Amino acid sequence: MKKQYQELLHQYKVEVFRKEHDQKSVSEITSECLHVTEEVLKQKYHYHFHELADADRAEIINMINNYTREAILPPVIEKLVSRQIRLERRFNALVGLTEQLLELLSRGESERQDRAAS
Repeated sequence: MKKQYQELLHQYKVEVFRKEHDQKSVSEITSECLHVTEEVLKQKYHYHFHELADADRAEIINMINNYTREAILPPVIEKLVSRQIRLERRFNALVGLTEQLLELLSRGESERQDRAAS
């Protein structure tokens, strides 16, 4: 049974490695990441002044807002989304490993019961 556990754990590690490093998986992750990043960046958030600001101050704030939204935000969001997608795939592989382990345990228990009944 220990050997079967080791084989399942090895299969899990290989599957996770392939999902993160395989060229096809990398391209899928990249396209999904870019799609989600684009969706997030399409959402416009506006800053509302509590007091009426003068035109120069409003223009400076608008320039900072535009620079942040166009230069800083996209790579940060892309990195966060990429991490989230990779973790979701790793979690799905871990769920599969857990199901296989539980199935193996239940088979082992039923075999023990069969032996005890004989």
